[in-house]
Amino acid sequence: MAEMKRMSTQDQLARKKYMGAKPKTGQDADLELAAVLNQRDQKKELFPEQETHSEVTALGVMVTAQHSSKCPPCLVLKYLPGIEQMQQHPHLPSHSMALANLTSAPEFLLLGLMDGTDIHPLLFLLFLGVYLLNALGNLSMVVLVRSDEALCSPMYYFLGHLSLVDVCFTTITVPGLLAGLLRPGRAVSFQECFAQMYFFVALGITESYLLAAMSYDRAVAVCRPLHYSAVMTPRRCAVLVGASWAVAHLHSLLHTLLISALSYPRSAPVRHFFCDMTVMLSLAISDTSAVETAIFSEGLAVVLTPLLLVSLSYARILVAVLGVRSAGGRLRAFSTCGAHLVVVSLFFGSVLSVYFRPSSAYSASYDRLVSVVYAVVTPTLNPFIYSLRNKEVKGALKRGLKWRAAPQEV
Repeated sequence: MAEMKRMSTQDQLARKKYMGAKPKTGQDADLELAAVLNQRDQKKELFPEQETHSEVTALGVMVTAQHSSKCPPCLVLKYLPGIEQMQQHPHLPSHSMALANLTSAPEFLLLGLMDGTDIHPLLFLLFLGVYLLNALGNLSMVVLVRSDEALCSPMYYFLGHLSLVDVCFTTITVPGLLAGLLRPGRAVSFQECFAQMYFFVALGITESYLLAAMSYDRAVAVCRPLHYSAVMTPRRCAVLVGASWAVAHLHSLLHTLLISALSYPRSAPVRHFFCDMTVMLSLAISDTSAVETAIFSEGLAVVLTPLLLVSLSYARILVAVLGVRSAGGRLRAFSTCGAHLVVVSLFFGSVLSVYFRPSSAYSASYDRLVSVVYAVVTPTLNPFIYSLRNKEVKGALKRGLKWRAAPQEV
C-alpha cells in the first residue's frame, strides 16, 4: 500500500511538472517521451490490475478526464505533430473522440462531386464553361443596370440584385467543385467549412426572397398597371431588397450556430463538393434531434414564405392573362411566365427535396446531383430567362457595346 501511495504521489508530481512545462522540441522532447513511456511500462509491470493510459505530445498539451467508475483517473495526452489519433478507451470508445474535439478543431475532407479518386477532366471543362457563362451573364446584367439609365424601373433594380446574388452564390461552391474534379479529397478546416455554409445559406435564402419580390413586382405591373408607379416606389423596392438580405443572414446565422455547436470527429470525410447543412448533420456524433427540429421548423417558415408569395403572384398573373382577349397577347404572356415558372420550380423544388426531409433519408448521391441544380444550373439560367430575352436589356447591351467600340474607331 505504501508503494502504491508513493507511485500515486509521483504520478501527481509528474502531472504538475508537465502541466507547467514549456513546449520542448528536438532531442530533448524525444528523450522525455522515451522516459515517460518507460515509466508507464514500469507501472504496468508493477500494477497490471491498474489500467493507465498516457500519451505525450511534443507541445505538452494535456487533458485530464474521469472515464467512469470502473476506470481510475487517466492522464490523456494527445500527439499533435506526427501521431494523428488518440488511443480509444476500452470502456467508452467514443469518449476519446469528444476529447479530440476539445483539444483541436475538426478537419473535413471534401470528396467532391464524384465518388472515388479518379480525376474527371471532361466534367471539369463542362462546369468551368457553365461557371464562366454564369459570371459573364450575371456580371453583364449588374453592369448594365448600374450604367444604363433606361434600366431604372423596379424590375431591373431587382434583377441587378438577383444577378449579384447569383454570381456570389456560384462562387461559393463551384471553385471547390472544380478543384474536387481534378484533385479529390480536399481538406478544409472547421472554420472554413462553416464559413462556406453560412454564406451559401445566406445567399440562397436571399435569392428566394428576391424571386418573391420580382414576382410581386410583375403581378402589380400586370394586374394594376395604372397604380404601378404608386405601389412600387423606390423606397418600397429598397425595403424589399434590404429585408431579403436581412432575413437571409439572420436565418443563416441561426442555422450555422446550431450546427457548428454539435460534436464532430477530428477528421471526417464529406461526400459532397461543399459543406452543406444536411451533410454536416449526418456527420455529427452528438444528438441532433433538437437541432433538426429547430432547423426544420424555422427553415420551413423561412423557405415557404417566398414560395407562397411567388405562387400567389403568378396565380394572379395567370388569371389576368386568361382575361386577355388577344390570342397573341396571351401567348406572349404565357411564354414569359412559363419560363419564369420553370426556373422558380427548379430552384424551390430542388431546395425543398434536399433540406426538408428526415436525416434518415439522407442520400449523398442524390444530394450532390440536386445541389448542382439549385447551386449551379438555376443561377446560370436566371440572367438569360429574366433579362437577356427582354428587348430593353438587349437595347442596353447594344448601346454598351457601341459605346466601347466608338473610342477604338476614333
